[in-house]
Amino acid sequence: MDVKVEEVSGLTKKVTITLPADDVRKRIEKAYAKLQKDVKMKGFRRGKVPRSVIEKTYKPQVEAEVGEQLVQDTYFDVIEKQDFDPVVHPEIGDPSFNEDGSFTYVARVDVRPEFELGEYKGLEIEEVESSVDEAAIDFELSRIQRDMAVLRTVEDRPVQMNDVVVVDYQGFYKGNPMKHVKNEDFSIDVGKGQMGPEFEGKLVGMKPGEEASHEVDFPETHPNPMLAGKTVEFRTKVKDIKERVLAELDDEFAKDVNDEFNTLDDLKAMIRERLEAEKRSVAEGQLNDRIMQKLLENHQFDVPERLVRFEIEQMIKQTEERLEKNGMNLEIAGLSREKLEEDNRPVAIQRVTGDFILKKIAEVEEIKVNDEDLESTFKRIGDQYHMPADKVKEFFRNRDDLLPLMNEVLNEKILNFLKNASTFVKPRETVVDKQEEAAEAAPDAGETSEE
Repeated sequence: MDVKVEEVSGLTKKVTITLPADDVRKRIEKAYAKLQKDVKMKGFRRGKVPRSVIEKTYKPQVEAEVGEQLVQDTYFDVIEKQDFDPVVHPEIGDPSFNEDGSFTYVARVDVRPEFELGEYKGLEIEEVESSVDEAAIDFELSRIQRDMAVLRTVEDRPVQMNDVVVVDYQGFYKGNPMKHVKNEDFSIDVGKGQMGPEFEGKLVGMKPGEEASHEVDFPETHPNPMLAGKTVEFRTKVKDIKERVLAELDDEFAKDVNDEFNTLDDLKAMIRERLEAEKRSVAEGQLNDRIMQKLLENHQFDVPERLVRFEIEQMIKQTEERLEKNGMNLEIAGLSREKLEEDNRPVAIQRVTGDFILKKIAEVEEIKVNDEDLESTFKRIGDQYHMPADKVKEFFRNRDDLLPLMNEVLNEKILNFLKNASTFVKPRETVVDKQEEAAEAAPDAGETSEE
């Protein structure tokens, strides 16, 4: 076997592997022998078809199957003997049965980047506020009160904030009707923001049966790609106005929300518990993001392009899935694949770089996923979806499903290790605010106290 390694780039190797004619001939002979035994052809009895006749019909199939098998049987042994560490399955190409009977194929191999760990312990991280105040509880209580309100049709006044309005609307862009920006008998909760504050604000003051035309400027960051960055003219007709009849916030209201609550205080306690859990989860994610940002600032190195491309593809796939749920695709949404690739590339590079940093830390600190970690994760998923842990395990029996979960659990353990090794400080804004408050409270240098 002859192996030739060339550097395409610092992280990509081109490995040309040529297998000797004797080995190749044995494989081909074996393949034809099997065919000769099993193949049926008109004019010949089974097992009596001449080799030359079989070759005329089956040569491309035999070479494709033998070539694939030769690659599978030799690639991993070849790479194991090389002085580099592959990080993703190779791109196999250029298979060729040569005139001298040998077989050649080329593997493009992306290898793990080599880098020294910079600072990763004792990172100075700004704290994230996770407490819940009474105002947040009152706001959530008001939201529940609003959602449970009875709707009553009104005819003697125009639209007000907090009304539920039934409308027909059609969007126009540059004078042309937008096929996917239209609706009939569509309910809008005015002030909730589902259609954006500018659109909903234009409804205020309109009466049942009234029609109006108005323009709305949508920001580039608008979540609907059909509208993002565009000035859209909406022609709207108000068909019905409903107002909310709010219930009193008392013990009876709490019982109506759920019969497990006996008093309004019970409901408030549940709201506090839920909001605190949500805040802790958000705070945890923000701390992880801040740690990752620090790590990225402390480490700069190139990463394999194929891994970056894979991340970009995953991000585009998620965009396509979101659009599909709304009955759209990239073309309808006015998005090009090239633009998405360009926009997503910086984030993809950060994700790949961050993962290499985390795995290097795990290697140095000997952080691994054990059975106890997996059992705890199965239980947590089960609790979240109200399933027994054993049922959750069934979803991860397949190795292809379990490996991504193990990677997620490993990253979680690494980040927990980093949080425990970090120094948390008050956000700069909080420190500055307190300093300004203290300065305002202190007497001026020229003032004297009266006795």
